[in-house]
Amino acid sequence: MSHEILFFGGFILFIILMLAIDLGLFSKSDKPVSLKTAAIMSSIWVLFALGFALILYFWGNQLHDIHDFARLQEVIAKHFHDVKIVANDLPASIQAYNRNLTLEYLTGYVVEYALSVDNIFVMVLLFSSFGIPEKHYHKVLVWGILGAIILRCLFIFIGAALITKFAWILYVFGAFLIYTGINMYLNRNKDEEVDPENHPVVRFASKYFKVTSKTDGGKFFHVEDGVRYITPLFLVLLVIEFTDLIFAVDSIPAIFSITKDPYIVFFSNIFAILGLRSMFFLLVNIIHKFHYLKVGLAFLLVFIGVKMLLHDYLKAWGFTTTHSLVIIIGILVLSVIASLVFPKKENYDN
Repeated sequence: MSHEILFFGGFILFIILMLAIDLGLFSKSDKPVSLKTAAIMSSIWVLFALGFALILYFWGNQLHDIHDFARLQEVIAKHFHDVKIVANDLPASIQAYNRNLTLEYLTGYVVEYALSVDNIFVMVLLFSSFGIPEKHYHKVLVWGILGAIILRCLFIFIGAALITKFAWILYVFGAFLIYTGINMYLNRNKDEEVDPENHPVVRFASKYFKVTSKTDGGKFFHVEDGVRYITPLFLVLLVIEFTDLIFAVDSIPAIFSITKDPYIVFFSNIFAILGLRSMFFLLVNIIHKFHYLKVGLAFLLVFIGVKMLLHDYLKAWGFTTTHSLVIIIGILVLSVIASLVFPKKENYDN
């Protein structure tokens, strides 16, 4: 347990440090984040995610303090890892375990990163609906991501505990993902709208707090005549946190189809979330061009749901995490290529 705490603690410290640097780079002024800065930060976050994969590849066994066959077999059984132990060869067995752990992490990271793109569609809509100036986007996203990290942490470890105690819940997750994927496909062409005044989060906040339409220079709170009001920036932050909670209901069960190790789920999830902010500024003006992406995500969710329901059969047929990764990347690449090759026709009013 001490190794898990040290590994997890070191990861959290690294994330705090990088968030502080990221915040410092992005928040020196109220100027909108440039495309160049967003591209640089997106690349840096992807490189960090890949760098962490190398750490798992060489020292992944340190996470659960694996140094003998007994401990290795215990961890493999506990987290349902698809690892074949090499008889009388502990180093080779540990290396096989580390390779599998790395592959699970990378597959989970790709899934979460892809699903987080759907968040960008919603965020663009929210900022537009609430009339938030572009120069304030970065502040809202910083606090939104901090809140998302805390919520995801709770969801992941609660989910892991439920799976450990009630293995059948994976079938519930699988069925839910299939339903979500089909629903996403059927509603792919519907224009999403947000009514700021009638949104349930806004109604709740308005009921218990005083609300003002003033942004007060990009502050979350505005004080007038000694009375504290919440601004549109704070309202949209609350809505973003609520929206991420809804997205987590899809994304977290999805990654549990890849790995049952809550630490790997957490690591891949957090790296995807951390890259979301810079990716938002990178894609905010072109996200509408990838109109087949929702179709790809719908197929992705259905595939993952089917994989959860048929896990035992697929395992017996020799279906591995590598196969999952290839199919997932294939779905995403095809959806992007289709969007570029078959651009969406614009409707023009006569």
